[in-house]
Amino acid sequence: MTDASVPSSATPHEVLARLGDLTRRVRSAQRGTWFPLLLLGALTLGGILVSRLTFNVETLPCPASGPATGSDCTLIKQGSPIYWPVGLALAYAATAYFYIRRSRNRGVGTPVRPYVLTGIALVGLATATAFWILHQGPGQPGSRVDFWGLHLDPGSGVTMFLERLAGNAMAVGLPLLVLAWVERNRALLLLTVVYLAVELVPLTTGWAGIAVTSPWSELPCFGVPGMLLLLGALGFGLAELSGRRADSS
Repeated sequence: MTDASVPSSATPHEVLARLGDLTRRVRSAQRGTWFPLLLLGALTLGGILVSRLTFNVETLPCPASGPATGSDCTLIKQGSPIYWPVGLALAYAATAYFYIRRSRNRGVGTPVRPYVLTGIALVGLATATAFWILHQGPGQPGSRVDFWGLHLDPGSGVTMFLERLAGNAMAVGLPLLVLAWVERNRALLLLTVVYLAVELVPLTTGWAGIAVTSPWSELPCFGVPGMLLLLGALGFGLAELSGRRADSS
């Protein structure tokens, strides 16, 4: 696919047109966007089940400095610090294997290295953050959040934004931006921008009729972005299948 003969009698316009068509065909052969989206979408939806199985509610005395001194506060804990680092590491490893195998079968290069390296770096950062949180231990209800030595007000908008940014927005969204860049894929860029908007804007459970104290309270937070990624995987998969049929006809 990388070799093409151009007649010497062709005009410069025809040469450029054929080279542009060849470039588009090579980029199309290099792309496998549906596969990482499928893995990340399944991983995100799996977070719903993990949150449900690890759901725990505790009633603790409120901090002495808080407005509810002398009463009890409810502490909700759910989620596993191991699920995302291990799941993301496996997803990026599987993506690297998929792209390398595809490039060998089709005889074209693969642009997946920057995406995988970015993902691995963010997996390391997510793992370090998880161990930091475990080392600090669960805080008292209403106490300040220790975010890498920064003691932040848990109710402030900055704290909530940093928590959302340090989650899937960074671990999933940023690598997808890199993938969209290396693949020159505008459709993936648009999908990633929408995904980041969903992750960075807080999704309350009120519209879904789910109480905050429900074991399924994480359903909107994981369900909406997870379905977005799976729909993106379906769309790119159908587009790739359509492109193959067009090339073979």
